[in-house]
Amino acid sequence: MKNKIFLYLFVFAALIVLYQFVSTNTLQKTLNEDIQNSQNRVAALRDSLQNAQLRILDMQYFSLENNDDALAYFDHLNLKDPARYIADKLLETNETKGDNPLVPYEGMNGNFKINKIKVLNHKWILADFSDGKFWGDVVIRYELKDDLGIDFTLIDHLLYARSN
Repeated sequence: MKNKIFLYLFVFAALIVLYQFVSTNTLQKTLNEDIQNSQNRVAALRDSLQNAQLRILDMQYFSLENNDDALAYFDHLNLKDPARYIADKLLETNETKGDNPLVPYEGMNGNFKINKIKVLNHKWILADFSDGKFWGDVVIRYELKDDLGIDFTLIDHLLYARSN
């Protein structure tokens, strides 16, 4: 009787060990697959991040902040951020009553005001304008004077046609 109890205990222990082995093996395979999937996802995200950084660098190519030759024109003025100063001065033209004087159109749904501004270099600005319903773009030439005054001159403009 004692031998049968030991035999049953041995068989029971062997079944538990076998179950643990199979269970651990399955768990290990699942964990390895999860690790591999995570590594693949990290690699894809790194590639995506690198592509996004390259696109950002590409988009910043035409900007005053990244153009040392154009920034050299403003060295004697001791401005910390010339692009921000120029953009602020351009936005001040929105404060006039009615349409912005640099927008050659009359607002149809309100007054045309300049919204977004991209200072391209030491001479040109690209901006968009809108009245809330209609919108367009303007190219503006500017001249920053030694007294920090700015003269803006409209070079070209475009009003987008609404499509229904």
